[in-house]
Amino acid sequence: MSKTKKIHNRKTWFRGLKCFLKLFVPKPKFVYLGESITKPSIILSNHVGASAPVKYELYFKENFRFWGTYEMNSGLKSVYKYLSTVYFHQKKHKGKFVSKLIAFFACPFANLFYKGLNLISTYKDHRFKNTIKESIKTIQNGQNLIIFPEDSSKGYFDNLTQFFAGFVVLAKMFYKKGIDLPIFVSYYRKKDKTFVIDKPINFSDLVKTGLNKYEIAKMLCNRANALATIDINNIILLKRT
Repeated sequence: MSKTKKIHNRKTWFRGLKCFLKLFVPKPKFVYLGESITKPSIILSNHVGASAPVKYELYFKENFRFWGTYEMNSGLKSVYKYLSTVYFHQKKHKGKFVSKLIAFFACPFANLFYKGLNLISTYKDHRFKNTIKESIKTIQNGQNLIIFPEDSSKGYFDNLTQFFAGFVVLAKMFYKKGIDLPIFVSYYRKKDKTFVIDKPINFSDLVKTGLNKYEIAKMLCNRANALATIDINNIILLKRT
């Protein structure tokens, strides 16, 4: 695979919508602790509710596609159900009535936004093979994957408790094909509106640790938490945008 190619996988109307949204969403800083992203990679990030995905979509300069739950990629009815019962109630801890009310008004815009994302749907059952298939095609097309692997079932927390290991399964499949994917761990720090992006880790180096997929996921989760408190002012930055 060569250097990331310029692939316009967002439709014209959606790129116009993004320009409008930038009037209301401040631009974050992107601070790299090592090399920048120059070839197709897996990028892991915390979620911070909708903050990290929206800011990545509006301001990240590299070509990429998101992994995201299939409910938000399955039409208006599915989006409303997910927002009202899962996102606002379970994750944002709003009351049931308030969650349904907010979801009613937010649903049309959220559905429109997700239609424009060209999202790769994720599943918790046998359909995950579809996620893997689409992800392989995306990487082979020269694009990056941005994945939010944290366990947010009980809400979004600054200190991440767990990473799900689906991204390890994907990287392992590429490794078996002779492709050693770089993995970048990132953390969005809401307090200073900064994405801190760690030095890349080749999957082969993770294999050498002898850890299983769950232990690898835990190790990278711990690294993400470390990025939350690192003093970026005392680090020689190789790239900053």
